[in-house]
Amino acid sequence: MRPIRPGDRGPAVTEIRTVLTGLDLLPRTTRPHDDEFDVETERAVRAFQQSRGLSVDGRVGAETWRALDAARWRLGARTLYHAVPEPLTGEDVRSLQERLLEMGYDAGRADAIYGVRTSRAVAQFQREVGLTPDGSCGPHTMNALRRLGRKVVGGRPQWLRESDAIRQSGPTLVGRTVVIDPGHGGTDPGVVVPDGNLRWTEADLVHDLASRLEGRLAAAGVRVQLTRGPAPGECLPDPERAQLANALGADVFISLHTDGHANPDADGVATYHYGTDNGVTSATGERLAGLVQREIVARTGLRDCRTHAKAWDLLRLTRMPAVRVELGYLTSPADRGRLVDPRFRDRVVEAIVAAVQRMYFPIERDVPTGSIDVSELRAVVAAGTVVD
Repeated sequence: MRPIRPGDRGPAVTEIRTVLTGLDLLPRTTRPHDDEFDVETERAVRAFQQSRGLSVDGRVGAETWRALDAARWRLGARTLYHAVPEPLTGEDVRSLQERLLEMGYDAGRADAIYGVRTSRAVAQFQREVGLTPDGSCGPHTMNALRRLGRKVVGGRPQWLRESDAIRQSGPTLVGRTVVIDPGHGGTDPGVVVPDGNLRWTEADLVHDLASRLEGRLAAAGVRVQLTRGPAPGECLPDPERAQLANALGADVFISLHTDGHANPDADGVATYHYGTDNGVTSATGERLAGLVQREIVARTGLRDCRTHAKAWDLLRLTRMPAVRVELGYLTSPADRGRLVDPRFRDRVVEAIVAAVQRMYFPIERDVPTGSIDVSELRAVVAAGTVVD
């Protein structure tokens, strides 16, 4: 869909304003032009995007529209259940998932989708409080949820669960599946910057990075899948890229991008993981983001723009540790000069490989940033045993 932006008018704008008013982000008025995307509406859209961990641009694109549609629902306003083939989605589902996670039930990621895992967590809760374990959340289940407090103490429940799963899987990279997502592609080149007689595009640079990363990880015994190739074609939407990673049963998902800004002085690297405005986060995704960020900064000298929690579809819908890395600003002469250097891209790749390896080390056996020699990570087969 074409983004709805300031200056637009029509029924879609009226719908947007209605949702924002219901969220108390716009005042309740009877003004004659409720179909106008004015400055007040833009300010409310930005506030909504900020609160939901979306990109804050004041426009309503596909992702913001889906988030607005989901925000109509408050927990308790309707009965929730696992529907096939189109599951229920909404802010009420996310609130329920977050509540279950706080109580120690494994509802998976708080992705606002009432899927099988959420239904099973609800059924387990119902069984323990003496309700019929049908996996649906109606008035009786809601009353029971309101009466009970947290069950898990001593750490975030999802952090404990995810950390234990990583620990149990062992430190080796051999046999793991990593999906690498070169951003944009096809008809969408991403950030485009002319440089003399040359024309640098985000899509081409990150695909080259992804190909180099594929080779390094494969040498360490990792099964690698890219979400797209270099050839022109239709650009795969983010939900479909996440669905591909889920279908492959990936252990790690890494999305590669470069950034752009009107100010050429903007530079640096930032890494994003799934997280919401109230602190619910993918624990292993958060740890991987921190490792990736520190390794890249240490090995490349790019400015540290830190890690951030976002609820973008790409991070929200993936079921494994997932990060999106913004590898410098293509609009910055300094960053661009580095990114177009193949040797620099190799250092970026080494940093990401080192970070993935460190994620599987137990925290008490972690190593200093920048200390792993990636060239020594090789898959060796000896006496029928695969080692790293």
